[in-house]
Amino acid sequence: MSNLRKQQMTRIGASAVMAVVAMASFALAARPAWADDALNAQQLVEKANLTLQDFLTNPQMGPALRTLLPKARAVLIYPQVLRGAFIVGVSGGTGVLLVRDMASGKWGGPAFYTIGQASFGLQAGGDASEVVLVALTDRGVSALLATSAKLGVNASVALGPVGWGAEAATQNLSADIVSYSLSKGLYAGLSLDGAVVAVRDSLNTAYYGKAMTPTQILVQREASNPRATALIEEVAKVAERG
Repeated sequence: MSNLRKQQMTRIGASAVMAVVAMASFALAARPAWADDALNAQQLVEKANLTLQDFLTNPQMGPALRTLLPKARAVLIYPQVLRGAFIVGVSGGTGVLLVRDMASGKWGGPAFYTIGQASFGLQAGGDASEVVLVALTDRGVSALLATSAKLGVNASVALGPVGWGAEAATQNLSADIVSYSLSKGLYAGLSLDGAVVAVRDSLNTAYYGKAMTPTQILVQREASNPRATALIEEVAKVAERG
């Protein structure tokens, strides 16, 4: 083989190696974002299950929630909602939504949602809360299934009753959505009127391996993930037994 031919083969080989390296580098660069979203989604599901346990065992809220959940059409659980404030207060977090098929009684999901809220005034400080939203009406479910919904506008929201007499008080609730919140294990009474609930598309896509809308996940039941079974079974158990 001539020297010229050898040089040409060497250049072709080097180009091929560089192309493979470039493709591998691109794949490695692209993969972490997807992998991170899938991991974050699963961790949220597991934390949501723990949050539900926290609420059900809480002496102030547990009895009321056990009375309320058998009437629930949907449950949205936020393991952590961060709130910080200095003149302008901002809160936000990511959670999971489960919806009940009222015909069969079976729960489906989860779909992933953010929540955000801003308030103005003289304030300073910050805290973290666990939040559970219980949708009691079709209007409440429809608002949550939308791409974005403002609580208090697209669906009415009320603080859930707690403590002595809470079980009886739940019988007269007329709001579309009832909210409960815990901060450091204690009842927080966090008002969510004006908060915006929005779909977290990236987590839904990562968790199910393809782009899915909340309606496809929660109503049409076109996707499921066996790693959510523990959370679904826990919600179903409480909703059936109270």
